[in-house]
Amino acid sequence: MNIRALHYLVTLADVRHFSKAAELCYVSQPTLSTQIRKLEDELGVQLVERSPRHVMMTAVGEQIVERARAMLAEVQAMKALAERSRDPHSGTLRLGIFPTLAPYLLPHVVPRIRARFPRLTLRLFEEKTADILSMLELGRLDAGLLALPVHNDQLVTRKLFEEAFVVAVPSGHALADHETISLKDLESEELLLLEDGHCLRDQALAVCQMSGAHESLDFHATSMETLRQMVACNAGITLMPSLAVKPPVAPTENLLLRPFAPPGPTRTIAMVWRKTSALADFHERLAEVFAEIDPSLLKP
Repeated sequence: MNIRALHYLVTLADVRHFSKAAELCYVSQPTLSTQIRKLEDELGVQLVERSPRHVMMTAVGEQIVERARAMLAEVQAMKALAERSRDPHSGTLRLGIFPTLAPYLLPHVVPRIRARFPRLTLRLFEEKTADILSMLELGRLDAGLLALPVHNDQLVTRKLFEEAFVVAVPSGHALADHETISLKDLESEELLLLEDGHCLRDQALAVCQMSGAHESLDFHATSMETLRQMVACNAGITLMPSLAVKPPVAPTENLLLRPFAPPGPTRTIAMVWRKTSALADFHERLAEVFAEIDPSLLKP
């Protein structure tokens, strides 16, 4: 059994197509097929169900693929550890970050990361929270930026910062005249929220529960920008994290932002990684860079 064959198998399981898998592995299709057949012969079980139209993994094939992912992740970690022993600030780091944070945080921190670690290659994956946790478990990511709480005792969690929420309202809304918003002001209000799977939706629902507000059942946005534009066209009001309304984000016409009266709701952002990671020391140093964000960006 060799590492290359396991890599071929995992890639095939991902794309479910021999030609596409071979292309991604930079080999010919016959080479990839032959290596997977040799792997099946060595293990004495069928891993792949082959048909003219599609490829499926057998039940035991799925189980072996998951173990192969873990093995490949460990091999990658060993290579990264060896590389960083020669040059601690080099190599590639795969970082997951959720969509309602990524476009607003990264412009403020990526330049500092590049200055602090000029030989580091940072590969960013913008995914929902559940997908980031799954990718961490499977070894597809080295670390992730998530909103707390994170319920996984296999992960190290380093708190980075707390970010305040603001209320976004159209200019003609009754709350537009308020200098600050209390939770009581939101009682009976209808809030526009993101679709299921976004952690910001869960945080906004918690505010609804505390204030007596309720969500709009007629519309669920797929992104923060959609929420922003829906408020601007008088479709309702919503909650937005402070980073999403600070430069370089441009102001939106007919959208007003009102802070909560203290203490208002916040979200806590943390960096997480596997407890077994060989890159733990470097993750700690990288977390320090993320935590150095200008505090004024986190306040309403």
